[in-house]
Amino acid sequence: MNITILCEGRTERVFKETLKKFVDAQLGDLPKPRLHFISYDGAIPTGEKLKRVVEISLETGAMAVIALTDVYPMFISAADAKKRMINWVPRQPKFYPHVALYDFEAWLLPYWEKITQLAGKEANPFAANPETVNGKKPPAHRLKALFETGKSRDSYSKPRDAGRILRSADLMVAITACPELKAFVNTILKLCDGTEIK
Repeated sequence: MNITILCEGRTERVFKETLKKFVDAQLGDLPKPRLHFISYDGAIPTGEKLKRVVEISLETGAMAVIALTDVYPMFISAADAKKRMINWVPRQPKFYPHVALYDFEAWLLPYWEKITQLAGKEANPFAANPETVNGKKPPAHRLKALFETGKSRDSYSKPRDAGRILRSADLMVAITACPELKAFVNTILKLCDGTEIK
């Protein structure tokens, strides 16, 4: 099964390897999907453009299209983002809107020990629930500030540091802490006739 995943940028592409490994393990002996990430280095398309991208993906071999967008800064909430994407691509049962609440970096926060090690700074987690970290300073902005005040030589780099945080990480840790991530992963498992994570 070919699944196209529309995403915002390079950080999400770094996530592909960790996601694929996890999904394949969960599926056991079932056929494994091909996950084709299309990144936009910014916001995913909206309105008619999103509808057309979904149509083209389905016409060229995708069995399903998942749109994965950050809630910050375009949308008010996860529900708002999903509702608007459904309105942009109406009556298409092979289209699945999902969100990173409030941005992709929220899904890295469960690996706090690794984050502080890479930043070179001891600090308390931003919140007990990673998907509540938002306001005018979403997780990516907070990680940048943490790295810049730590002993790390560099600021937080989305593709580089997300890859280092996820390397050898157990994705179930983040799935357990982040309901929107769980919903996203469960959509992929369901499409492949796998068992959803409770």
